[in-house]
Amino acid sequence: MLIDSGLLSSDLRGIAARARELEGAGYDGLWTAEAGHDPYLACALVATATERVTIGTNIAVAFPRSPLVHAQVAWDLQAASRGRFILGLGTQVRGHNERRYSTPWGSPGPRLREMVLLIRHIWDVWQNGTKPGFEGKHYRFSLMTPFFSPGAIEWPHVPIYIAGVNPYMCRLAGEVCDGLQVHPFHSVKYIDEVVRPNVRAGLAKADRPGDACTLATSAFVVMGKTRDEVEKAKGFARQQIAFYASTPAYRVILETHGWGDVSARLGEKAAKGDWGAMASLITDEMLAEYALAGTYDEVPALVKRKYGGRIDRLSFYTLPGVGGSDPDAWIRLVNACRA
Repeated sequence: MLIDSGLLSSDLRGIAARARELEGAGYDGLWTAEAGHDPYLACALVATATERVTIGTNIAVAFPRSPLVHAQVAWDLQAASRGRFILGLGTQVRGHNERRYSTPWGSPGPRLREMVLLIRHIWDVWQNGTKPGFEGKHYRFSLMTPFFSPGAIEWPHVPIYIAGVNPYMCRLAGEVCDGLQVHPFHSVKYIDEVVRPNVRAGLAKADRPGDACTLATSAFVVMGKTRDEVEKAKGFARQQIAFYASTPAYRVILETHGWGDVSARLGEKAAKGDWGAMASLITDEMLAEYALAGTYDEVPALVKRKYGGRIDRLSFYTLPGVGGSDPDAWIRLVNACRA
C-alpha cells in the first residue's frame, strides 16, 4: 500500500516548498483537489519541484473542460514531471455542474466514459501520428494540425483515474481506467460489497488483468497524541461524515449498512442549513464504520487491518483540529504505515 497526501493549492507561492517537505517526509504521492482553487496549476509547480513522488488530481471536475483541454494539460504535466502524473477526473453532481460551473448535465457515466476514451485517442494522435477520428454521442474530434500538436513525449502513458461511488462508475473504472478514487466517505463493507465486485466486473468485461485498476482513497482518521485528543477530534469527523452522508448521490454508502433513512434526515437538515445538528445523527457505530480512531502509535496497525489487501493507495483525510501539527510524529506515522 502506498501512502499519499493531499496538497492544498491555495498558496501557489509556497506549494513547491511544501511539496518538497512532503516528499522528504516519505510520502509516495501528492494529490491536488478542485475545491476553491484550480488543481492543475499546483501540479505544474510540484512537478518541477520534486523528483520522486507521484503527482495527481483528486479530482479535476470533468465536464466544465473539454476532453482536449484535459488532454493537453495532462500531457504537459506528464512531461514536466518526467512520467509521474496521474489524471484524476470526477463528474461532481448535477447542482454544481449546472449552478456553479454553468455546465449542462446529462448521462454523467456514459459521458465520462466517452471523455476518457477520447483523451486517450488524442494522446495517441500526438504520440503516434494517428489520424484524428472520434465520433461519440457527447464528444467529437476530427482535427489536429501540426501547429497545435504538442508532439510525442518520452512518457506517453498517462494513467487516468476516475472518482466513483455508485456501481456504474466502479464498473467503468475497471473497464477503461487505470484507477478508481474511492470516496473518503466509505466503509469496509461498502468497499467489499459494492466497489470491488463492480471493479472486477468492469475488468472482466474488457478482458483486463485483475491488477489493471488501482484502488485509491482518502481515509477519515481521527487521531492525536493521547486518548483525550482522539476523543476531542471525533466531533470534527462526525461533522464531515454528516456533510457527505447528506448528499443523495452517496446514499448507497449508508444503505449498505441499512442506514438509508439517515441520509434523508440529514438531507432535510442540510436543506434548512441546520449544519450543527447534523453531526448528532452520526452515531458511535457509524463513526466506527466510516473512520479510524487512535493515537499516532495505534494508527498504522488500524490502517493495515482495515485497508490491507483492499486499497492500493491511501491518504489521510485532513480534518480541522485532527492530528495536531507535530511534523516528527507525522513522519513517524507515514513511515510506519509504509512499512
